[in-house]
Amino acid sequence: MSSIKTMNQKNVESNLNQSRPITLIIGAILTIASVVAILYGYFSKETTEVSSTDKLLIFGLIALLFGIVILVNGAFQLRKPAITATKSSMNVITLAQAALFAALAYIGFSYFRIDIPVGPGSTAFHFGNAFVVVAALLLGGSWGGLAGAVGLSLADLMSGKYFTVAPQTFFLKLCIGLIAGFVAHQIFHISTLNKKSKILTASIVASVAGLGFNVIADPIVGYFYKKIILGVQGDLAINWAKMTAVTTFVNAVTSAIMAVLLYNALRPALISAHMFLRKETKKASK
Repeated sequence: MSSIKTMNQKNVESNLNQSRPITLIIGAILTIASVVAILYGYFSKETTEVSSTDKLLIFGLIALLFGIVILVNGAFQLRKPAITATKSSMNVITLAQAALFAALAYIGFSYFRIDIPVGPGSTAFHFGNAFVVVAALLLGGSWGGLAGAVGLSLADLMSGKYFTVAPQTFFLKLCIGLIAGFVAHQIFHISTLNKKSKILTASIVASVAGLGFNVIADPIVGYFYKKIILGVQGDLAINWAKMTAVTTFVNAVTSAIMAVLLYNALRPALISAHMFLRKETKKASK
């Protein structure tokens, strides 16, 4: 009986490892297709400014970012050791938790925001970024950033008034997760820590790093994105960036506090439920 179980497990692991190049192929196809969509959408738009009616261009930009992420992930997967059945089951748990945080990020923006009109567009106070950071602290930078990017860019697409900035949102939220996750897991090795004081310190520093990046990058990236990609006039793009800097700073402060509190509350609960994922195994616990 045990030999049959072992054989089945080996077959599962063999199938998993044989499917790894497929990720790379899918990423390449999506990247190429999105570039074609962007070029067609850009040159077929009716006005110099991009509006919510230019859906092909906006979706193409998001697909391009998503394709690049899949492509890079596929390349790294090929360089990693073979996938085991145990690791595969952990990946399923990670995927489920990432989907949950994507949904929470969506809710945090869609239902808990205060819009600030800026010319023809808007900026907003919201809690969505907090869930990006919590996801990065729990799942690692890649999964956390991707969860936030998907959840918040989807919220932009569904909102109507933020439709055109969805690609910018995808890029920035992905970066927030990557930076917060890198600081938490590569510098502090947060999932191996046991002392509450060290866990608290690591979560604070990682949250500040990720959201601090956003405070600086959001106005700058937003200015060039709106001016170059969307075709917004220079003065309006500058005013938009100034107002965005204010809302982004307030969002960063509130989201950092919320993220630290949520992580330190969720961590022991997930450990008790045997659902806490330890991302680092090489460093001894402290």
